[in-house]
Amino acid sequence: MAPHATDPVTAPTPGRTFQPYIPATQSPAEFTAKAIALGILFGVIFGASTVYLGLRAGLTVSASIPIAVLAISVLKKFGGSTILENNIVQTIGSAGESVAGGVVFTIPALIFLVPHGPAYFNYTQILLLAFAGGILGVLMMVPLRRALIVKEHGVLPYPEGTACAEVLVAGERGGKLAALVFSGLGIGALWKSLSWIFGVFRTEVGHSIARTGVLPNATVAIDISPEYMGVGYVIGPRIAGTMVAGGVLSWLVLLPLISIMGAYITVPFPPITSANALNAATGQPFLISEMGPGQIWSAYIRYIGAGAVLAAGLITLGRSLPTIVSSAREGVMGFGVWALRAALRTERDKDDARDN
Repeated sequence: MAPHATDPVTAPTPGRTFQPYIPATQSPAEFTAKAIALGILFGVIFGASTVYLGLRAGLTVSASIPIAVLAISVLKKFGGSTILENNIVQTIGSAGESVAGGVVFTIPALIFLVPHGPAYFNYTQILLLAFAGGILGVLMMVPLRRALIVKEHGVLPYPEGTACAEVLVAGERGGKLAALVFSGLGIGALWKSLSWIFGVFRTEVGHSIARTGVLPNATVAIDISPEYMGVGYVIGPRIAGTMVAGGVLSWLVLLPLISIMGAYITVPFPPITSANALNAATGQPFLISEMGPGQIWSAYIRYIGAGAVLAAGLITLGRSLPTIVSSAREGVMGFGVWALRAALRTERDKDDARDN
């Protein structure tokens, strides 16, 4: 029996047939003009914030939950909405920030690696790359949806998707979730205005040991900003601790180690980058022994970090490859079979004449 409209969203259970919150036999308003327009608007706003956060903090967080909360609040002002319309808004909006995340983690790397990278890429190229990536993502997800979501329901937890569903259901019952989002937005804006625009207080504090110290160029610094605190709260202590460990390794281990080794290197050590290209005092590229902490980080340590990220990505891809291959095979093989069974709303991967 399908759940009543007030039933809570239950945690997925392996081996149990899932009953959606909105029964599959019902087709309330979903892909409407106002949902599409609001989703695009949120996609632009959260996409821009994703680019800023990704370039500043080195990672992003999904915007699905805040977009879902805002969708419920905003659409109530325009005559109300169904839970499926709210879901469409958060889907479109979070897809926009996901595409922005894909851009911010790939294009800078290409600019970083390609000779004359900043001059090579322009806004039109980046726009077309993002558009192509978004289209490919949608086309790949259609055949994989049944293999990764339908068949794996109760096996893969999808914690963020489950939490987003809880938010949407809670919005159906009413509440003040949007007030929390707007209060966080206000606090962040106030903090940023006082520190960044008006300069009432400093948010960056740090100290570096001299090149002649026991740990030459070792640096400890902190940047107290609302975006960092928000990201840290969302990703949790385990991932945040991993990032802190990376910072400790870079600035308190590798930086002094390179500085100590550099004291014995009497010629410029490659790669020669803009960080160490020319010492105005000597007219030659900087020696490591002449560099400050920021120069060593730009010239050497960030390359080590990029290599670590690449290695982690390859390891993750290798571990996930069997699942990806099997899911793709099942998706393609079952595409025609499922199409014949797609009489119910929840079993259709595309709209057709039955929606008219």
